[in-house]
Amino acid sequence: MPRKTMIEAIRDAMDVMMERDDNVVVFGEDVGFFGGVFRCTHGLQAKYGKTRCFDAPISEGGIVGAAIGMAAYGLKPCVEIQFADYVYPAYDQIVSEAARLRYRSNGGFTAPLVIRMPAGGGIFGGQTHSQSPEALFTHVSGLKVVVPSNPHDAKGLLIASIEDPDPVIFLEPKRLYNGPFDGHHDRPVTPWSKHELGEVPDGHYTVPLGKAIKRREGKQLTVLAYGTMVYVAEAAAEETGIDAEIVDLRTLLPLDLETIVESVTKTGRCVIVHEATLTSGFGAELAALVQQHCFYNLEAPVARVTGWDTPYPHAQEWDYFPGPARVGRAFLETLEG
Repeated sequence: MPRKTMIEAIRDAMDVMMERDDNVVVFGEDVGFFGGVFRCTHGLQAKYGKTRCFDAPISEGGIVGAAIGMAAYGLKPCVEIQFADYVYPAYDQIVSEAARLRYRSNGGFTAPLVIRMPAGGGIFGGQTHSQSPEALFTHVSGLKVVVPSNPHDAKGLLIASIEDPDPVIFLEPKRLYNGPFDGHHDRPVTPWSKHELGEVPDGHYTVPLGKAIKRREGKQLTVLAYGTMVYVAEAAAEETGIDAEIVDLRTLLPLDLETIVESVTKTGRCVIVHEATLTSGFGAELAALVQQHCFYNLEAPVARVTGWDTPYPHAQEWDYFPGPARVGRAFLETLEG
């Protein structure tokens, strides 16, 4: 089976869908001739032409607004926001139009579009190139929110998202584009070519939205994570020797509550890890759900390990980033609780 980077897997997903369905179009800032700032769309314009893959003006509101109009009359836009940090000018279009279109038209119109955007830190991008805004979208009824952690899932989830009849926010952890990252920034990165999850089947396949997966079986505590934090949690488990069960959520909306409840019921303890800021982060929703559904099985309070409540600092990147040492301490404290 071929091995691909996450960049190549994402490009392959768009290629597969553009070949299968003439209604699929790809556009955004520099995605056409240049192939995107991370090269995720490289070669698509040459293959499908300037009407199927094209550059857009530097206007996120315009990109998403045009995509909503296209989706309403039958196209399937897959648009790129260059960095998740740049999505805010388009937030009104996403929340007030894309997310509401099916409801406000009583099913007369839908918005089958995907909004792709690189998210997260670990690349010294500073406060305007490192944000993780997933909680802003999980709060909005009518959206689906996806965060892949590896090339295999990225391709399958993106194909499923393009085929979905409703708008999907597709957040790509850019620190994982070229290999899994466990939080040890001073160590060489293992490329996806040497990792089993770098195996990406050719052609069409899907990973269903709303289905989590256990990346590591364990008995002492449950870790709920997504994106880059899956590998940080794995490193923390190995370094502390704690038998942690790691659940990769993959899709935040819809959420696989069944898998979460089954795991926490078994272990009796839960640690939630995400890179976004603590206050009102998605981990708060996860903690509330675990408390509600697993109360009588919990042996300790639900713990959260996250970014700090501050803009992402360039000079103190690794103090902000929830690394394996901080996650490991939470494991130990939860077991002692």
